Amino acid sequence: MAPPHLEPAMRRFASLPALLVLGVLACERKASPLQEPAGNTGTPQARLEQAPAPREEGPLVIGSVGSLTGPEASFGAPVRDGIQFAVDEVNAAGGVKGRRVELRAYDTQGRLEESVSAAQRLVTKDRVQLILGDVSSSNSMAVADIAQAARVPMVTPSSTHPDVTRKGDYIFRTCFIDPFQGQVMARFAREHLKLERISILQDGKNAYSLGLSDAFSQAFTRLGGTIVSVESYSKGDTDFRAPLLAVKKRKPQALFLPGFYGEVGPIGRQAREVGLTLPLLGADGWDSDRLFELAGNALEGSYYSTHYAVDNPSPELQRFSTAYQARHGRAPDTAAALGYDAARVALAAMERAESLTGPAIRDALALTKDFPSVSGSITLDAARNPVKPAVILRIREGRREFTTTVTP
Repeated sequence: MAPPHLEPAMRRFASLPALLVLGVLACERKASPLQEPAGNTGTPQARLEQAPAPREEGPLVIGSVGSLTGPEASFGAPVRDGIQFAVDEVNAAGGVKGRRVELRAYDTQGRLEESVSAAQRLVTKDRVQLILGDVSSSNSMAVADIAQAARVPMVTPSSTHPDVTRKGDYIFRTCFIDPFQGQVMARFAREHLKLERISILQDGKNAYSLGLSDAFSQAFTRLGGTIVSVESYSKGDTDFRAPLLAVKKRKPQALFLPGFYGEVGPIGRQAREVGLTLPLLGADGWDSDRLFELAGNALEGSYYSTHYAVDNPSPELQRFSTAYQARHGRAPDTAAALGYDAARVALAAMERAESLTGPAIRDALALTKDFPSVSGSITLDAARNPVKPAVILRIREGRREFTTTVTP
């Protein structure tokens, strides 16, 4: 149960009846136009000494930064959709402190320089109260530098690398971090699947992949398993046969593949082509409907950790799933759920905050405790990371199947 001082805001944002919300939205929803960032106006090292004051009248403006087009759009676009869904729900219930919320969503195409440009524009031109994003860890670290310098709170829905929130006390996340996810998969592999020998195939230049690889390796070894080899590839590669053949020579019982669906799908196909019949293990970077288009049936019997399972019977999750499906004509994926959760946590903090200044919103975010989210109850710890569960999904007959929940 939530503490008494959080209950009014949580009732407002967490308990809207799905049918009522949809009815109101059908009458009044008007989506914010998709906006493109201007050309790059800085570098990832850019700092803003002082941001303009937030707007005191009119709608409250919040921003989102993510890949709406390009190779990572299957993550970024659903995150934005989840954020917009939460914003529309809150507006249907009266807004934040009686003011309507407006979302400015910028497409970064998954490119670091576009993330920087978008963040600078949100802070200096749009004068946002808060930033939601980025989607990937590498880009989020650059956005965090700008948000921290400007004292604009930032909440990333899906960036799991530990260094993101280490950027400063204005930087939060609502997804679990890579060390926890790596440890979850290592425990599952060792204790549930009873595996002893595992190889790793990682993206050698990606912070997300490297962080997961390191956490998994340490945890699996500590539990008595052996990492027999670590191979690498680079984003954009299309031929993975060389590292896969190197893995095959070491005869592991499974392959841990901490990457994104765009590479995981082809890697799965090519693994089967070179004769690797072992199960593949992964993490939330796999979680896209496009994975099955790219992999075919090559991932049958594989497992990955993630934040959310659509067949979880949680009442909060099922309420969201029903309402989202009625609006979009499809079930929400993990990215949509993460975007929705991040926005709801942020908007509830804005409602609780003493004022709508950056420091006041930051302080309210830091007090988030037992927030009833779609992906599990969220409490933000002293490092501004959530204490929340993970789920393990199995791929069976071209579908994701809930296997178990692992709590911190």
